[in-house]
Amino acid sequence: MSTIGYARVSTRDQNPDYQKHELREAGAERVFVDHGDSSRVRDRPQWVACLDYMRAGDTLLVHRLDRVSGEWHLFQIISDLGERGIHIRSLTEPAIDTTTPMGRAFYGIVAVFAQLRGLWN
Repeated sequence: MSTIGYARVSTRDQNPDYQKHELREAGAERVFVDHGDSSRVRDRPQWVACLDYMRAGDTLLVHRLDRVSGEWHLFQIISDLGERGIHIRSLTEPAIDTTTPMGRAFYGIVAVFAQLRGLWN
């Protein structure tokens, strides 16, 4: 079981070093970084590599959930990670930690929203 970090900045002139540092300080053994990619782009190179790298029992560590994705797509990502047995933890959103009972409850709520979204499409 590993802790894997993911960081992203939206523009090329932004620096991801703060996120990388915080993720490493919080225990990330490896950090994947997308630089200059919007959260609306689903196939960001390092995000895809991060997803491929993680295994059941791993924890995805992010500085904030919006680094992973925006709006409704985020619900699907959290649901997909849960189905793969991958936990998710946010450094700045303490309720987002599926390694805890409250975090798993949050995951359950998110999974329901992801299913409902499928009904609306």
